[in-house]
Amino acid sequence: MKKLFLALTATALFMSCKNENAKDSVADLTMVTKRNEKLKPEENTNKSGIVADFDDKIAVPQEPQPDKIKEDQQLPQVKQDWDKKIIKTANLDLEVEDYNGYNISLRDKVKQFGGYIAQEEQSQSEYKFENTLTIKIPVDQFDNAVNSISSSVKKLNEKKITSEDVTTEVIDTRSRLEAKKQIRLRYLDLLKQAKNMEEILSVQSEINGIQEEIESAAGRMEFLQHSSSFSTIHLTYYQVLKEGAVNPDKPSFAARITNAFQFGWNWIGELSIGLVSLWPLLLVVLGIIIFYKRSRRPKPKQA
Repeated sequence: MKKLFLALTATALFMSCKNENAKDSVADLTMVTKRNEKLKPEENTNKSGIVADFDDKIAVPQEPQPDKIKEDQQLPQVKQDWDKKIIKTANLDLEVEDYNGYNISLRDKVKQFGGYIAQEEQSQSEYKFENTLTIKIPVDQFDNAVNSISSSVKKLNEKKITSEDVTTEVIDTRSRLEAKKQIRLRYLDLLKQAKNMEEILSVQSEINGIQEEIESAAGRMEFLQHSSSFSTIHLTYYQVLKEGAVNPDKPSFAARITNAFQFGWNWIGELSIGLVSLWPLLLVVLGIIIFYKRSRRPKPKQA
């Protein structure tokens, strides 16, 4: 009976302690909740956008806002390549009605497109008045300039446009230039460590050779950069002054006959010179013929 009484007493004490602990836990949780509600939203949120309780024991991530998701989806995924180096060249041959009027209009258009005239050559004959120009135009204005220059003319004899992509060459030249500069720095360090005049002269000779290669690569880079920034237009335009005059570009029948005789005589002279230059071979052939004839002679009979 004593044992049974002790067991019941121990069970009653354990149940009362458990109830007290549960009440204390509920009270603690209620207190923490009230204290968190009193905090401001700014104090209850850390810098990473995660909401935390007062003791930073529980962390709940915030859901992303719909507007921000739309902005992220609208961002460009592929970047355009702005480093292309393309050299564009155009060849134009035009016949105009009024040479002076077209000449003035052309120069105004070149200035309008931000270009300049790099070379100019004029010629005049009884048949026509002609001008040949080399024009440099910014690459972004190339197509507009070509269309504007070749419009409103009497006759378009030739229009040829070519493009050359030199992007790979620019990248290779830049890489080689940087590599040569690094090698030159190493040789300069070796020059400081040289012990005698022979070593100094040897290292200095290598440095001079590398310096020449660096200057050559830098010049090539500058040329490619300028050529890809400014496109080239080779323009020839002319005005026919007198239709019945002899066109120097198309010689007359008599002139063509005279040129044919001169060409034939020159051809004969060149052939003669070629045969004379083969005299060693002719001597060898002549010697072989003589030897062959002598070997074919019948031998005299012995009596």
